[in-house]
Amino acid sequence: MTMAFDHTQEPLVRVNHLSKYFPVGHRSQLKAVDDVSFEIYKGETVSLVGESGCGKSTTGRCLIRIYEPTSGEVYYEGKDITKLSKQEKKEFTNKVQMIFQNPYASLNPRMTVKEIVGEGLKLNKLPQDQVDERVEQLLETVGLNKDHMSRFPHEFSGGQRQRIGIARALSVDPEFIICDEPISALDVSIQAQILNMLNRLQKELGLTYLFIAHDLSVVKYLSDRVIVMYLGTVVETAETEELFSNPMHPYTKALLSAIPEADPERAKSSRRIPIKGEIPSPIDPAPCCRFAGRCDKCMEICRQSVPETKEVSPGHFVACHLM
Repeated sequence: MTMAFDHTQEPLVRVNHLSKYFPVGHRSQLKAVDDVSFEIYKGETVSLVGESGCGKSTTGRCLIRIYEPTSGEVYYEGKDITKLSKQEKKEFTNKVQMIFQNPYASLNPRMTVKEIVGEGLKLNKLPQDQVDERVEQLLETVGLNKDHMSRFPHEFSGGQRQRIGIARALSVDPEFIICDEPISALDVSIQAQILNMLNRLQKELGLTYLFIAHDLSVVKYLSDRVIVMYLGTVVETAETEELFSNPMHPYTKALLSAIPEADPERAKSSRRIPIKGEIPSPIDPAPCCRFAGRCDKCMEICRQSVPETKEVSPGHFVACHLM
């Protein structure tokens, strides 16, 4: 789905040296996100991928101010989101929305669908009759109908609940949606339906997505650019086609080698690159390459210093001492 974007324009989202640390015990810190920088341009889908615990969701939550960053800046339309006026904060919360991973936990079980989807509309002081009409429209947009308005979340399947969550996110006419693993808790048969719907909504409504995922096959289908994270840091960034055809970082290569190959002949010739050991603790990590302990290409310098991020080809950035 790679498209051409004018990267000479001001990005919609700009993240500069973002870090989010959580105190653990008396003096230790869990470095969930550590010095992460990237940009997202209007109309594109940027995917943030990596193993569980790499800091993907924490990054997304910093972008929407569920978490306040420990350091660094997040700019939306050129404005630092931590320094917005009261009116600007209200505008920001309308423009930026999130679809959460677990449709079973993200919907209030005591509220009807009409109340859940209409909550943002009421906060924006929309009259009740218009709220009802808009909720009905939103449910139709996500493949549900007005008969569902009076029901409660427990009466729906996981896929239907996620559709309700998407309708809630769309209710305030956002420009930018953070999709935090929105299909990982759903049956495989439902996942494609939700992805197709997100794709359609992007085209119809001109949406921009940050799509957080661990499944690279999904990312290939949906993304314009991919950011690969490992243990709180960004190790590689590239346009989707470039990343899949020419991965440079050993971690990215290992992730891509694990994608199942449908073609039996290609499956025979493809080689799985195993990642040895377990992902290390993000608590007070050593000042070196975070992947050093699991990398089969590890050199002495990898254990001694953090690699710089280098642009190895136009738009393709890699943080690795091998470059």
